[in-house]
Amino acid sequence: MKQWSTAVLPLSILLTLAALTFWLRYATEFPDTHSDGKHRHDPDYIVSEVTVRKLDKTGMLRHTLFAEELRHYPDDDSTELIKPTLVHVQPGRPRLTVKAAHGRLTSQAERVDLREDVEVHREADGKHEALLVSTTELTVLPDEEKAFTKSKVVITQGKSSIQGVGMQVDNKLRTFVLEAQVNGLIDSHRVK
Repeated sequence: MKQWSTAVLPLSILLTLAALTFWLRYATEFPDTHSDGKHRHDPDYIVSEVTVRKLDKTGMLRHTLFAEELRHYPDDDSTELIKPTLVHVQPGRPRLTVKAAHGRLTSQAERVDLREDVEVHREADGKHEALLVSTTELTVLPDEEKAFTKSKVVITQGKSSIQGVGMQVDNKLRTFVLEAQVNGLIDSHRVK
């Protein structure tokens, strides 16, 4: 009986040390890191001086997107644009040009989020003077010819100027609707 009790103490110390060794190994082990780059937000390609044209079903030009630089990111399938310009050209309607310092294009190109120094310019036609819209950010839905923002907006047409916060644009209807805090100055010589 005495031999058994003297062997229990060293055996229990040895088992405790073995358990602590296994615990320490798993507690300090780093998670597996993938070196394939899937979880990094690095561009897989960069293209300079880009021109992309979108045609309708009949082959007519709907809009053109220009950018000084395009960067595609595979982790979220997004595309960053440097100095993008989006131009809508439709027969019988004045050209509409949207410019910004930066933009982000969704994977299917159904949405363009523009930011910094955003300008919308609609050319003059026989009835209306040229129109200029300035804001800090604008979301454009090119296929629907619509855009919107929740930021401050300034619209200038000739000597008239109006500003507000938030805007809805419908290029098909040629409407610019300001949502809140609207005030402005309208040139009375243009009103008939």
